[in-house]
Amino acid sequence: MWKKRKPVIQIKSRDQLAVMREAGLVVGRTLQRLTEEVRPGVTTAELDAIAEESIRSAGATPSFKGYHGFPASICTSVNEEIVHGIPSPDKVLREGDIISIDCGAIVDGWHGDSAVTVPVGEITRDLQRLIEVCEESMWLGIGAGQVEGHLSDIGNAVETYVRGRGDYGIVEEYVGHGIGTQMHMDPAVPNYGEAGHGPSLVPGMCFAVEPMVNLGTAATVLLDDEWTVITDDGRPSAHFEHTFAVTEDGPWVLTALDGGAARGFQSRDERIKDGAQS
Repeated sequence: MWKKRKPVIQIKSRDQLAVMREAGLVVGRTLQRLTEEVRPGVTTAELDAIAEESIRSAGATPSFKGYHGFPASICTSVNEEIVHGIPSPDKVLREGDIISIDCGAIVDGWHGDSAVTVPVGEITRDLQRLIEVCEESMWLGIGAGQVEGHLSDIGNAVETYVRGRGDYGIVEEYVGHGIGTQMHMDPAVPNYGEAGHGPSLVPGMCFAVEPMVNLGTAATVLLDDEWTVITDDGRPSAHFEHTFAVTEDGPWVLTALDGGAARGFQSRDERIKDGAQS
């Protein structure tokens, strides 16, 4: 009988984290620019062109383009599309839509990965609340990524918050992941589960935490393009993601422009530059 393989979690050195931070900043700045470009009448293909130019002009490479044949530099998932939507010149954003933009970049072989959900013009209160709940659950999941904690603490923090805010669907088929020299690495990081299980967290581990929260059912459908995932009931979904590193001082959010400082996490940028111990 085959034994279940334990995940092998890559541990990064101080210098490797510094390069991942560079990749994370490319992603963060690109998403900031894309967020500013979201408005009624813009196509998702136009957003993709902006993203590729932003990433390549920074000396980085888009993580997504060509990944298992994916044809674009970002994923653009609108309304009932949960993740992996393919940008298209025919997909025109309209007032009242919401759009998840997922972006990745590679610098010297190291990856950053992040996503935001953005309103298109004025949206309903239900949609605004959905976005807020999803984003806050991500931050709480990151906050659970503490040294001597366990991997499942992250998903438990996400689930506990979302369940306490209403009858939302938490997507289970698609989860967060380890990240480093590859975009998707061990371990899987679910957005649900009991705390206190799985590998113990140690400095140098890096994870992408990405809750996907639906306004209705958690059930999903994969479209015929074999990429785009939509909600089974056709109701909207929100998606947020950040890449963070576990450090002795708490999470360092590599794809947040401030390193997570606004959320009370200690930014390690200056300490890394100064050669301090990670």
